[in-house]
Amino acid sequence: MAQKTKRKDDGSLAFHLQSVKDGSRRYENVFQSVARMILADEIKKVVVNGRTTYDFMLFRQGAKHAIGMFDELNSFVSFVKDAAEGGSSKEMAFVLVGEPGNGKTFFVEYLCSCYRHFLSQDGNRKYSFRFTGLENIGTYGKIDKVESQTYEDPMILAMNLGETVEESRKLLVDQFGFKGPDLDKLWENYRPLGACSSYILNDLRGFHAGNLTNLLKTIQIFPVPLSETLGTVTGKYAAKDKITSSAVDLLGEESIQRLLHISDTNNPYRFDLRRGALARVAGGGIHFSDEIYKNKKDLVQVYLGVIQNRMIEIDGYKWPIDTLIIATSNNSEFNRFLSEKEEAPIIDRCRVCYVSHNTNYRLQAQLTDYAIGSEAKTTLTHQLLHQDPNLNYAASVAAVLTRLARSEKLTPIETMKLAAGEVAGEKSIKTLSEVIDTLNQEADITKRFGQKGMGQRNLGRAIQLLVESSETNEGQCMFACDIFGTLERVVLDYVTDANDRAKYQEDIKLARSLYRERVMTEMFNAYMDEPQAIRKDVMNYVNMIIGIDAENLGPDKMWKYRDPQTGELKALKIDQRFIQSVEERLGLKTEEQRETFRTSVRKIYGQKISLDAEYDFMDNFELVKAVTDVRLKSDIAGAGSLVGALANRTNEENQKLYDRMIETMLGQLGYCRTCAQKTIEYFCTQEDES
Repeated sequence: MAQKTKRKDDGSLAFHLQSVKDGSRRYENVFQSVARMILADEIKKVVVNGRTTYDFMLFRQGAKHAIGMFDELNSFVSFVKDAAEGGSSKEMAFVLVGEPGNGKTFFVEYLCSCYRHFLSQDGNRKYSFRFTGLENIGTYGKIDKVESQTYEDPMILAMNLGETVEESRKLLVDQFGFKGPDLDKLWENYRPLGACSSYILNDLRGFHAGNLTNLLKTIQIFPVPLSETLGTVTGKYAAKDKITSSAVDLLGEESIQRLLHISDTNNPYRFDLRRGALARVAGGGIHFSDEIYKNKKDLVQVYLGVIQNRMIEIDGYKWPIDTLIIATSNNSEFNRFLSEKEEAPIIDRCRVCYVSHNTNYRLQAQLTDYAIGSEAKTTLTHQLLHQDPNLNYAASVAAVLTRLARSEKLTPIETMKLAAGEVAGEKSIKTLSEVIDTLNQEADITKRFGQKGMGQRNLGRAIQLLVESSETNEGQCMFACDIFGTLERVVLDYVTDANDRAKYQEDIKLARSLYRERVMTEMFNAYMDEPQAIRKDVMNYVNMIIGIDAENLGPDKMWKYRDPQTGELKALKIDQRFIQSVEERLGLKTEEQRETFRTSVRKIYGQKISLDAEYDFMDNFELVKAVTDVRLKSDIAGAGSLVGALANRTNEENQKLYDRMIETMLGQLGYCRTCAQKTIEYFCTQEDES
């Protein structure tokens, strides 16, 4: 049997309809397209703040992608999916409300970028049509061809080819071979042609005396351009000042140039819709309205009609549009708008999603990397600028602590650890869920969990101040401890509320104490000439308290076990004095307290190791600190402590120890000479000891 030859695209309506019929082109509305784009990618189940939720991998791709925002992404996907299935969301706008610098605009622009990439693939492209041969009609002057101003889908044209709906359905069956069930599916997304397309089609129908063959020759199909700068398919409308902004920016206006050609004053093509932002995204695009409530009232009233009716309306002429409308607003503008009761109808047509700051300090590390920048940094004299290996941790912890609301049930550090999915002593994730639920009952949005704090822009400013300081440029290193000073400067300069200022400064002090503990761990690793020394000692303590009651424990206190991380058989000597010293540092005085703590560690180990074979208890700050203190105090002879040995380098032995630690920090721990020396100097002071 002869193989069918693939038909060549001749730009005709017949070819397009055949392509839709055989599935190589699609006819769907914007909600169906966006939902298909998101749901076709991988979806993972994750636990966030004690609740199971979904993570959509589409938003986690590329060098710079969205971080966190789990609840917000779930709300958005649910909104789009509901609209794609014909729910009430299709008559609403999706509005992201939150503090400046928490990623609202970035998320929308990332979505638009993904959508343009999605539509550039074969099978997903959007098409529209143009009418040709208009010079023959006589009332269009030198205008010989006209594109659909709202980039209407050719399928919309096909469903309006006849003078009535019944006639159009009959034409699709008789002329193009569609069947009844196919038509019913198509008509789910039926809408009439826009005013100018309908008017021109009528003119051409009259000129060709109803001859369908000749009429179809005047119709050309073309792919909708995907240029970001043209504002087609995805367009952003930023709020302008009150003098220059008007409804024209959104809807378009009468065109003087067209009036010079068009003799028929009733022709709606005299209106230039592409002068406005909406028409360019009206053919299955995304309209992004940045700071929607900053617009003048009359412009917000325009949105009122556009959102509800999905229609551009000028002087009684109507152009139906197929657009996903996403908007952003900061808290203060939104609250001001809410206080004006007469503006309630626009809020009623919006699905408001409150965007919180990122409260997971582990995820914040990636956001801090964005703020620091991916390019290699240089000093003002063009010398390479080193980054202290502790800088990201210090900045991330400080930023996240400012975003956590105070609670009587949890300390800030416990809240921070639980929000990152880590262990916080005896406090469970259930406690954090209860705290979040209580806070989220607040009528004042800014008092809800994660809604207030230092945003990404403020963090960026602190890093800029760090880079421009003379200490950084002289030492050619961004020293971690200096970030706290620049964060405090940003709080003083940019935070206007006195209560917020006081809280943020307390949070930065708390972050300093956590940095101090990290430095102590780093010092021990450097002293032991082993990057993972503390980690090994922490795991030794854990394995010792698991093996202390083992049946096969001999009089030599040697315990053999299989390491779940490597699968190897290992032998460990149970050191009773070491266990006791660690537990004393933890403040466990009685045998009962010690046994309770050991039981909780064994329980955590049992739960975590089954999910993550690499789990190492390094997120248990108290345990890490206790082990570090014990090792630092017991391992150093002579000066009595490592601090004493490093601070007093008058004798040769102490100088050798200092030099060896510097070499380890340079060679194995990622420090440069400047930050290695400054970190040791900081370690030797009593600063930030909690």
